Amino acid sequence: MNNTEQIAKEFTQLCTAGKFEQAGQKFWSDDVVSIEPPGAPADIQRIQGRKAVDAKGKWFSENHQVHDVKVEGPFVNGDEFAVRFEMEMTPKGKSRVHMTEVGLYRVKNGKVVEEKFFTS
Repeated sequence: MNNTEQIAKEFTQLCTAGKFEQAGQKFWSDDVVSIEPPGAPADIQRIQGRKAVDAKGKWFSENHQVHDVKVEGPFVNGDEFAVRFEMEMTPKGKSRVHMTEVGLYRVKNGKVVEEKFFTS
């Protein structure tokens, strides 16, 4: 198992256990870049740095009630891995929604340097 496979496996295990914040804290690089799909709020579509990504996670937690999450993966290719998420959630002030999202993560020097999300 190479370094990316090990990181992908542990990252995914933490997400499966609902420990998304811990997964990020353990594996994000200080300069991590996070890219959200079109339709995401403009101020979080592309952000850089651990503090900014932490703030995005906090914003998500404060503005969404998550009822259920299913996690599939990881799917590894070279220095990248993908994880599929299915979420039942209620955004603040809106109706409950079902969302499927794929996160693509790039690893360098043992840390996630980029995360990019794709939604359906």
